[in-house]
Amino acid sequence: MSMGADNAGLRVAVIGMGQRSAIARHVAEATADDPSLQARVVAVADVTAAGRRRGHDEYPDALVVEHHRDLTGHVDAAIVTTPDWTHAEIAIDLLRAGIAVYLEKPLAITVEDADAVLNTAAETGTPLYVGHNFRHAAVVRLMREIVARGEIGQVKAVWCRHFVGNGGDYYFKDWHADRSKVNSLLLQKASHDLDVIHALGGGDTARVVGMGSLSVYGDVTDRRDRSGELMGDWFSHDNWPPLAQTGLNPVVDVEDVSMVMMTLDNGVQASYEQCHFTPDYWRNYTVIGTEGRLENIGDTGGGVVKVWTHRRGWDTAGDREYPIDGVEDGHADADLLTMTEFLRSVAFGEPSELSPIAARAAVAAGALATRSLRNGSVPIDVPPLPAETIAHFTSNAPHSTPSTPHPAQTVGS
Repeated sequence: MSMGADNAGLRVAVIGMGQRSAIARHVAEATADDPSLQARVVAVADVTAAGRRRGHDEYPDALVVEHHRDLTGHVDAAIVTTPDWTHAEIAIDLLRAGIAVYLEKPLAITVEDADAVLNTAAETGTPLYVGHNFRHAAVVRLMREIVARGEIGQVKAVWCRHFVGNGGDYYFKDWHADRSKVNSLLLQKASHDLDVIHALGGGDTARVVGMGSLSVYGDVTDRRDRSGELMGDWFSHDNWPPLAQTGLNPVVDVEDVSMVMMTLDNGVQASYEQCHFTPDYWRNYTVIGTEGRLENIGDTGGGVVKVWTHRRGWDTAGDREYPIDGVEDGHADADLLTMTEFLRSVAFGEPSELSPIAARAAVAAGALATRSLRNGSVPIDVPPLPAETIAHFTSNAPHSTPSTPHPAQTVGS
């Protein structure tokens, strides 16, 4: 189903005026360079008075309401940036109301809820888009180009180490630290990387094993309720070392270090490691194929992806080196591409690069890895989606296009 924009353009709502609602600012930027794509934020919904005040300040001409159900009839599409545990209920309500949904990742915090959202989208035909913006990050696009060109042969293994140096501030001072609201950080934080592992490996997780623990932040006894605050109110690089953190969430019961092993449905072996008390903040991928391997050093502009294709001992230079374009910090460029893709998919029915089925695969890997690590690290198989739901989302899947060669620097030349 596509939703054609009328002369006034798409009427867009923002639901949840928290930290991540900033992505809605890209609606205007996404439409600025294309006269055929018209969209504007006309409504805001937030269950808190503070959120509604932020909505009035950010969008002074918009309708501001308390509940997402009050938006029916007023908007064509909604950007959902509410806390994770609310995603499924809100998305299902909107889809049933015929409102196209941009749902911030993760899709949901359990496989069951993720499936309920996808099944509803399939039943109603209302457009659903999940904001896995990291798919559009320059480092990911570059690695996928290298793989697609066959530089390292057929991919057989993918590894990712995620050093979450800002984890204490980002995830342990509000609801993210409470497993009843987030399940685990293998959903909220790792869903990006699990999705990219699937993209690089060319398959989705079929079997998963998890291990992890609350190793550091559980020992921090300074706790307080930060209701009404946003992460930007307390973030500082000076909040170091980890055990000196103050004002953690009253409930801290999610793991701060975790490891996941995956077998993809095409036989590729993969692993993911996440640590929230490192001093540095970036992720490092290694992709190994039948004819070489690649690895990123840095994950934003100024970093590089290196490729090794000849035998030798240890060698940090590699055979080829590709510069990573894009922003040098954060992911504003990926956010803009993501929002543009969503709006075009709603306005013109264009297929998106990321299927909701892929978003569900990331949830399945993270949620079932969490179930595994909390139950003796037993292997768990990912259950299939209903055939009719798969058919709905694959009937409009995007066609693959040849990769544009990326300029490389040959080491030693």
